[in-house]
Amino acid sequence: MGGGEVKPAGKGIKSWVQRHLNVGFAVGFLLVLFTYLVVSQQFAATTPNVVTTKAPRVAEKQAIGASGDADDGEGKRQPEAAAEDTTSGAVPTEESPKRDDRGATPPADKVVCDTAGPVSETCELDGDVRTNGSARSVTLVPAAPAERREWKVRPYSRRSMAGVDRVTVTRLASPPADDAPAPGPCTVTHDAPAVLFALGGLTGNYWHDFSDVLVPLFAASRRYGGDVLFLVANTQPWWLAKYEAVLRRLSRHDAVDLDRDARVRCFRRLAVGLRLHKELSLVPGLAPGPDGRPLSMADFTAFLRDTYALPRAAPGPLLPDRPRPRLLLIHRGHYRRFVNVAEVRRAAEEAGFEVTVASPRADAPVAETARMVNAHDALLGVHGAGLTNAVFLPAGAVVIQVVPYGRLERMARADFGIPVADMGLRYLEYSVAAEESTLLEMLGPEHPVIKDPEAVHRAGWDKVAEYYLGKQDVRIDVKRFAPTLAQAIQHLRRQ
Repeated sequence: MGGGEVKPAGKGIKSWVQRHLNVGFAVGFLLVLFTYLVVSQQFAATTPNVVTTKAPRVAEKQAIGASGDADDGEGKRQPEAAAEDTTSGAVPTEESPKRDDRGATPPADKVVCDTAGPVSETCELDGDVRTNGSARSVTLVPAAPAERREWKVRPYSRRSMAGVDRVTVTRLASPPADDAPAPGPCTVTHDAPAVLFALGGLTGNYWHDFSDVLVPLFAASRRYGGDVLFLVANTQPWWLAKYEAVLRRLSRHDAVDLDRDARVRCFRRLAVGLRLHKELSLVPGLAPGPDGRPLSMADFTAFLRDTYALPRAAPGPLLPDRPRPRLLLIHRGHYRRFVNVAEVRRAAEEAGFEVTVASPRADAPVAETARMVNAHDALLGVHGAGLTNAVFLPAGAVVIQVVPYGRLERMARADFGIPVADMGLRYLEYSVAAEESTLLEMLGPEHPVIKDPEAVHRAGWDKVAEYYLGKQDVRIDVKRFAPTLAQAIQHLRRQ
């Protein structure tokens, strides 16, 4: 019996000790966990260059190629630079999101570069992004282990454009190697995201100003509702001044002249380069607006009407005090002119239009041109940069493009026909016959330029530009042209 009484006592002591040991382990674990959380929070709060943005992250999408036949608007194809060896394809790298010192979750480290697209080269970077403008460098410093990668990106919307410097985009390894060049500490830290793009190239030509820069820049930056910084390479001060109203509507921040900027600027989000969707237009779905809705070319023209305070969003009904729709006839001052402009004007008036004849001026303020164009219901001109002014017409207006002789219809439709339709305008096309071209009297009917345009195209773009765009004027057969004018009138009367 006595031995039987000892066992329960031993079990009771062991049970008591075990319970207290368990409690001790639990308390110790909680103390260690609490210490870890406090230290981690302090480390996160003191980590430099953690900047947040309210802008949404939009996944990179494949660009749709622009026509290889696109004219520069004045018939001069610029020489293209030789292709450089670059790392191509889209290469994303990601890490789990962390909290910053304001309690928000910044975008995960990511770099998506496309240097193999049909037209444009672009990179989008999220995370600790640092720029050095004078060094033409953009660097992502990753927070998690990553392989070092490098891309060479031409930030102009046409990747093969000569005369535009490339930007080196680098994702450093983490931790960086001892011999890896570092961007250095941040000297300026920005809350706003940034878009880095280049001028130069074909800017200065009115059509290319819109097709190559303004439309792609609208697509790249409109999502941010004005809270975006522009980093401009190959800066052209006169260009920035000419389109200041548009740039101010897209960004409320002063643009940075990247060529003269030696500071290390830090961002949480940066886009390098502009994506050309297609000539003078946008592909819906490739770019979101500030409300997340996909942007279209009609959104761009509405944006311009708002920017320049243009009064007419639609042609409106014909009234007793204005029974005739207004047509703006663009009369070029050099090649591709209307030889018989007075006769064309009378034909348009006989068709039912009130006609204004205007010659484009390169030095005219954009606001002045925009107001003049917006006051009309139709635009008529030979293929060229002046037809770019269609962007200021009220929605539902008409554009008549006169296509010079020489099998140029495909190019004309890519440059203006498709964009005009995307703007919500009615597009009409009139193709010049050999008998209406001054090339016939200049070269004679047996010359290959007249007899075999396809052979001229096979000979290369230089010959096409030299003859069909650079030496040709047109003498419109007004009787042959009359049905096109009648179509324009009928469309406007149905508005």
